[in-house]
Amino acid sequence: MGKKRFYPEEIKKEVIRLKLEGNLTNREIMQKFGIKNKSQIKSWMKWFREGEEHRLSQPIGKQYSYGKGPEDNSELSQLKKKVNYYEMREEMMGKYQEIERKWSQKYSSKL
Repeated sequence: MGKKRFYPEEIKKEVIRLKLEGNLTNREIMQKFGIKNKSQIKSWMKWFREGEEHRLSQPIGKQYSYGKGPEDNSELSQLKKKVNYYEMREEMMGKYQEIERKWSQKYSSKL
C-alpha cells in the first residue's frame, strides 16, 4: 500500500487558482507541485465548487468521523493548529540542519 501524501492548504488553493485560470493542464499542474494522481486535483476542485473550502485544511484520515470537522474551526482552534504546525516545522528544520551538518562534515573529510 502506498504512503499517503500531505499537501499544504496553500498548495491546494494555488492548484485551484491555476485550474480556474485554465492555462495549465492537470498533467502540468501535477508536475509543478509533485501531485501523484489527477483525482486529487478533482477532489479539491469538487470541494471548492461545493463551498467546502474548509476541507482544504483538513489532515489526512477520517477526521470528520472523529469530531474534527468544520465545527472545530474556531479562530482559537485555527491559531493553535498554526502554532503547532510552525513549532513542529521549526523543530524538524533544526533536526534536518543538524543531520545535514554532520553528513557534510563526515563526507567532506573523506574527499
